[in-house]
Amino acid sequence: MLQSIHRYFQQSTFLLLFAATPFFYSCTTNTPDPDGGTTPPTSGTVTNPGSGTTTNPGSGTTTNPGSGTAIVLPTVDFINQKSNLTLLKAAITRSGISSEFSKGNITVFAPSDDAFKAAGYANEAAVSAAPAAALERILRYHIINSRVDRSSIPAGVNTVYQTSLASNVVSVFKTSLSDISVNQAKITEGDNATTNSVVHIINQVLMPSTSNLTALIKGNTSLSLLSAAIDRAGSSTQDLLNKSTQNGYTLFAPTNDAFKAAGYADEAAIKAADQKKISDLLLYHLLNYQAFTQTFQNGADIVTAQGASIRTNVSSGKVTILGKGNGTNAANVTQADQIASNGVVHIIDRVLLIQ
Repeated sequence: MLQSIHRYFQQSTFLLLFAATPFFYSCTTNTPDPDGGTTPPTSGTVTNPGSGTTTNPGSGTTTNPGSGTAIVLPTVDFINQKSNLTLLKAAITRSGISSEFSKGNITVFAPSDDAFKAAGYANEAAVSAAPAAALERILRYHIINSRVDRSSIPAGVNTVYQTSLASNVVSVFKTSLSDISVNQAKITEGDNATTNSVVHIINQVLMPSTSNLTALIKGNTSLSLLSAAIDRAGSSTQDLLNKSTQNGYTLFAPTNDAFKAAGYADEAAIKAADQKKISDLLLYHLLNYQAFTQTFQNGADIVTAQGASIRTNVSSGKVTILGKGNGTNAANVTQADQIASNGVVHIIDRVLLIQ
């Protein structure tokens, strides 16, 4: 009897061990991953601790060593760390508007140190000695209160953006992703992402104007006959040249010698001319948007505010404008890209004739 009981327990133990054996062999032990996860030994995957992301210098991001996490900097911090934006940093400090650069959802056109030097600011001491109010106006002219990445800018057209400086716009023209102008400047390092914003480094300082188109013309003695033509043209044309619009204006401004060559000997001759004729003549020199000379295309026909078109020609950087009534005698742009608060002026050496 005792032997039977002993044999029963031996058989039961064997069956329990046999039944448990598949369970133990079906489990796989995972090796702890150095970064906190688990890597199956048979997967062939090796995790390189802290390999993270390669950061393109100047992209507006920095990599936290060992974490593998790219950190996007606030706009002011990005500017402060860039070796070629030291004069912009000084200008922000001097103007006292760092809070404007700390906002989210903005675009900053950031002039490089070379751009500041070309504009007359030789070093940080020169920037710090400049009037704070003047620097504030300049810097606000470089900020757009929305995020504009290069890919979102339309190609082949002048796109005007309102800046944070009231009643002052900038004109952006994109030929390609690597060829984008802002007024007369060029983007040299684009799409530097900052916290909810973007910075585009440019090669010139953008200078705002306190004068509108009419005031700019009247302040230039070589354009006194054009000034007289504005006075003669009547209130509707005068209002057009004085008002601010979202797109701005472009005015081709004939010199006094150009008016004389077109048969207007002096101011008296302009005052005696038919008012509608003078008004139409002025509107033929006006575009209903802001365009800088580097955006003009060779052989392009452009519709003016008068309704008829003019033709732009570009050769070796030289821009000429041809009116329908000028035959083959095109006007040369002798002084380009003079900024007004509501547009841009290009001085030309010939009156554009409609027919």
